[in-house]
Formats: sequence, C-alpha cells, structure tokens
Amino acid sequence: MIDINFIRENPEKVKKGVSDKGYDASLVEKVLKLDEHRRKLIVEIENLRAERNKIAEEKNIAEGKRIKEELSKKEPTLKEAEKEFQEILFEIPNLPAKDVPIGKGAEENKEVKKWGEPKKFTFTPKDHLELGKSLGILDFEAGAKVAGSQFYFWVGDGALLELALVSFALEKLAKKGFIPVITPDLAKSRFYLGTGYLPKGDEAQTYEIKDQDLGLIATSEVTLAGRHADEVIFEEKLPLKYAGYSHCFRQEGGSYGKYSKGLYRVHQFTKVEMFIFCKPEESEKYHQEILKLEEEIYQDLGLPYRVVEMCTGDLGAMAAKKYDLEVWMPGRKEYGEVTSTSNCTDYQARNLNIRYKKKEGGTEFVHMLNGTAIATSRTPLAILENYQNEDGSVTIPEVLQKWMGKEKIMG
Repeated sequence: MIDINFIRENPEKVKKGVSDKGYDASLVEKVLKLDEHRRKLIVEIENLRAERNKIAEEKNIAEGKRIKEELSKKEPTLKEAEKEFQEILFEIPNLPAKDVPIGKGAEENKEVKKWGEPKKFTFTPKDHLELGKSLGILDFEAGAKVAGSQFYFWVGDGALLELALVSFALEKLAKKGFIPVITPDLAKSRFYLGTGYLPKGDEAQTYEIKDQDLGLIATSEVTLAGRHADEVIFEEKLPLKYAGYSHCFRQEGGSYGKYSKGLYRVHQFTKVEMFIFCKPEESEKYHQEILKLEEEIYQDLGLPYRVVEMCTGDLGAMAAKKYDLEVWMPGRKEYGEVTSTSNCTDYQARNLNIRYKKKEGGTEFVHMLNGTAIATSRTPLAILENYQNEDGSVTIPEVLQKWMGKEKIMG
C-alpha cells in the first residue's frame, strides 16, 4: 500500500498516478475522508482515556461510568473506521515511476530493443502441440482426463527438458549471487493478497483451499516476499537476492484468443523466480540487473526476443515499473511473453511490514523486485518451435545438453 502521509501531502499527484494506471481516482478523496474520520475518533478516544485515568484518581464513580459508556460506543466505531480505511487504502495502486510511458493498455507498451532474428524455415514448421504429440513428450489429453483442461503431462525427454531448464537457471543465478530457495506451493491469504494475487474478480488468479486460510501460489514471489514479513533486516545484509523454485498455479479464467492454446496459458507450471530486497535508492539499479539476467538467459538459449516496457495502464496494481521479455514463437507467428520483471518499490513491503535497520539508526521499508528467470511452459514452447527440424526432431539448445545428455529430441 501507499504511505498515507504521502497521500495527505500529495493528493493531486496521487490522483494523477492512480488515473494514469486506469484506476478510480476518487479512491484518493475517499481514503482521505476516512483518514480524517478515524484520526478524529483516535483523538476523541485518547482524550476520554486520559480523562478516565484522571477521574479514577479522583474516585468520581458517576463520571467514570459516563466515560466508560462513551468509550464503549466510540471504540467499536473506530475499529470499523480503521477497517474501512485499510480496505480503501489497499485498493489504491502503487504509483508509476516518473519515466514510465503513459498509456491505457498493452497496445501502448513501448518496444525497448530486439535481439536475434526469427528463424526462416525451409519447410512448413509445426506448432509445439503437434511437435509434443509426435515426439511423445507432451500429453494434454491425459492432463485433461486427470485434472481438466489446460493441464498436461511432460513425458520422457519433455520431463528432462523441464528439469534441464530449471537446473540451467538455478546454476546461472547462483553464480550471480542469488541464493537458491525451494518454497512452499501454498501460502496464507495475507501473502498472496499482499503481493497482489487475487482469488476473486476479473483478475483472479489464486486457487483457494476450501475451509482453510491457504491458496496455491501463482508464483514464488508470494512465498519469497512472505518469508521476511514482519521482519527488520540489517542494512548490511541488503541486497537479499533469491532464486525461488516452485510450482505455480493460476486460474487463467476467461477467453484469451486463438493463440492461447497449448502451453501458452495453462493452470500449472514450474518456475524459477528472481527476487530482491534492497534499499530504496538501489531498486532501479537492481531492476536493470534482473532485466539484464533475463536477457542473458534467453541469449544463452539462442531464442530471438524483444524487450517491452509496460505503459502506465498495463502495469497492474503493485508495480511502479515493469518490463516483459517476449520470445519469437513460430506457431503464433509473433512474439509472446516469457518473462516479466517488476519494481514494486515499497508497496508490497508496506503490505507485509518488511523494513530494514539503517546503519545511522532508524528503520525504513525495503524495496522489493521480482523477475522470471524460466517458466517451464512458454520457454519449452519456444524451444520446441524454434529448434524443430524438418525430420520432426528438435535440437536441444547447447546450454541444456549437459543435463539432457543428448543433442536432439527424437520421435
């Protein structure tokens, strides 16, 4: 959430940022009115309590009874006012960074750079579903039978490909100073809500567990952020860099068009996620570091890509700045998103109460950043389609061959 003091001091600036993101700017006036109401109640209650203490010393029973009755009315009112205030404050999104392009949606995102050239085939290429089926490595039919649509089995070399991608990413990130972490695949609602993964509404992602305060995580961003909730980290320990491994579960409700078939939009996949806790003045530097690592990974895999900066209207609630890396997908005949990296500044840290202790004294909220290293749905999709051969085999990217023990996936 945003610092209420910042909203009080900069209401017009906050309104503009909220509006640029496509959210309702009237939330700002609403939260300020609620803030004023609750602060007035706090003063009244504090004054009554002080008066009660004074009366107790004077042993004025009648006056003490009157004050007790007033407090019994005002304290529940304050509790309700605090709840309403927090709910509205939570609805106000993080403000976009100053240099983020203004725009309403994905069509106004800005292409930053391109790397590599899409492969020109001398034969008619297959999409990943055809390849997966003919090679016997990807089984959506069995997935649908066992778990429902948009679930699948990796089989044989398909399973080995996923494990190779995870091993490649973790090894690379460990060498770059990231601590490998295997996280739980479940989290309490405080953590998936606090990091922005909603179980209801148009942007619902989280599968909730019936009769329990638990949901299946959409990304290890949720659990990595939650690991340090309510903690004060010593400044000397920052930055904390994690490479989180987890399974990811997403409802992915709604219609996403003809290019969402197969692995592009599924309910479960495995992911290696980069996550950084740092000092506020260093978050832009580490955001660029994550983006650079994402580029290195896809250059190592030899997959042509482009980097796209999100405009204000496509940032979502948590991010102040965000980049997507989109890889060329021959089956779609266009680029498709494979990674995303966001600088969430102190927004998630305020939700989860994560601070750092300054060397010179005092505490401040950390900045939190996240970025995909490898998601084992769209990345294998891109490998199968870009590395396919005329005979139906698929060449394995060189950096993965040591884990797979072969150069090609053959039917």
